[in-house]
Amino acid sequence: MITFMDSLIEPALKRLWMEKTMRSKTILSLLIFALASLSGLAQSKVVVIRNAKVVTVSGATIERGTVVITNGLISAVGTKVAIPPKAEVIDATGLSVYPGLIDAGTVLGLTEVSSVGATVDTTELGDFNPNMKALTAVNPYSELIPVGRMNGVTTAITCPQGGIIPGQCAMINLQGWTPDQMKVAGPAALHIVYPQLGFRGGGGFGSFNPPSPSDQQRQARDRQVESLRTKLDDAVAYHKARQASASDKSLPPRAIDLGLEALIPIIKGEIPVLVTANGASEIKGAIDLAEKYKLKLIINGGDDAIKHAKLLRDRSIPVVLGGVLELPGSEDDPYDQSFARAAELHKAGIKFAFTSGGQAYNVRLLPYHAGTASAFGLPREEALKGVTLYPAQIFGVDKQVGSIEVGKLANLVITDGDILEFRTKVKRVFIKGEAASLNNRHTRLYDQFKDRQ
Repeated sequence: MITFMDSLIEPALKRLWMEKTMRSKTILSLLIFALASLSGLAQSKVVVIRNAKVVTVSGATIERGTVVITNGLISAVGTKVAIPPKAEVIDATGLSVYPGLIDAGTVLGLTEVSSVGATVDTTELGDFNPNMKALTAVNPYSELIPVGRMNGVTTAITCPQGGIIPGQCAMINLQGWTPDQMKVAGPAALHIVYPQLGFRGGGGFGSFNPPSPSDQQRQARDRQVESLRTKLDDAVAYHKARQASASDKSLPPRAIDLGLEALIPIIKGEIPVLVTANGASEIKGAIDLAEKYKLKLIINGGDDAIKHAKLLRDRSIPVVLGGVLELPGSEDDPYDQSFARAAELHKAGIKFAFTSGGQAYNVRLLPYHAGTASAFGLPREEALKGVTLYPAQIFGVDKQVGSIEVGKLANLVITDGDILEFRTKVKRVFIKGEAASLNNRHTRLYDQFKDRQ
């Protein structure tokens, strides 16, 4: 039975509930509106760099030019560019603007201190790990990332190591909270190490001529090459079986093999293979492998690439060079062998890209590898393209990075001179339109000890 008090309380409670619901809805609407407004402000952020020497790389250099960055992209480039209202304007009078440099071969983000195993995540067990992804192992908070960034490197290829198929390389920007935020392309390529015959001595003091390979070494190399071919044959058969199962439901489904699954994009030519091969026989073997399996080949290292110049040129196979600053491999090699290699490839009509030699702590030296190659016969424009546009083209991301063009990511570097010169200082760096800090372990140590007495 409903009492008199119930008849009074129930409507009151309903009114209170309705009023509370309306207030909640109003607050929620205000929050949504505020968030939308903040999002709109973030999206409409505009940065203008004016009065700079704009080195576009893909086109003519613009004296006293202007670059407009909107929503992380380059929205305008030229001499007569309207400055949007409320834009952040940077006066770069006397300075130059370059596209961010790209290191085409590193382990950046996968290793910190090489002698401390807990900080190294480059290698998995076994010879074949095509499903291993470098991107998932990248440490965005590596101390080596800001060190590389301070010298104008904004983007890098980072690759797994070890075995015959170490895994999938990723192209990353050198700024971001997470690996996914840093990703430009992942996978950018599958890393394959072509089995080599014998030992190739590295440059340095006390280098020597390695002995001729023994029959045992030849047999071991041949077994590794055969196992690589078998793995690719298995991938081709696996792909055909998967296709057959998908088209004919009466066939039993093929069990998923993650390793072979990762090789399907390689077999289909959707992702390139970055094959580490330095000797002439390894390079020829890599070319033959690519011909047989219709692989999109990139030679990595390429010490003797010039010996197969015609093959590489005719098949449009690019070369990612090892470190230009390396010393000769043996006492019989000319002192400038590494310095002049890029010029030789350029004369032969072979596209190439520079690396800092593979070590994460040397990424900061990338511009000097290209600059040294320029001092030994490579045209200056080609040297700059070798650390900007060419690596972007080789790895298929030239619509995103590699030059200063409308629509590309605003990966930009402001310098007080030629970016390939030792004496040049980097003043500012932008990655995806966001200002990147030039603070790093080196600068902190310098500031800490510069006034010590």
